[in-house]
Amino acid sequence: GHLRKNWKVRKFVLRDDPAYLHYYDPAGGEEPLGAIHLRGCVVTAVEDMPDSKKYDVDNILFEIITANEIHYYLQAASSTERTEWIKAIQAVARTGK
Repeated sequence: GHLRKNWKVRKFVLRDDPAYLHYYDPAGGEEPLGAIHLRGCVVTAVEDMPDSKKYDVDNILFEIITANEIHYYLQAASSTERTEWIKAIQAVARTGK
């Protein structure tokens, strides 16, 4: 969503072998639309994002920066879910293949 002015809903599947976060169209389709390579990535909570409406992203954004410095901004459904995603992605980034 950070490359476009609108956000898109995606279904995410986290895998540790290999260490990828695959994303899919939630309406269906078995083939992923893309993947984020997580080995060696950095994932952090984002408290404020320029050019975003505050009510849309309050305390639920996080950012993944890949080893080759590609930035992905993702929005969780809640702050609790954001924390769970960050912990899970950090674990896979450290230990995944």
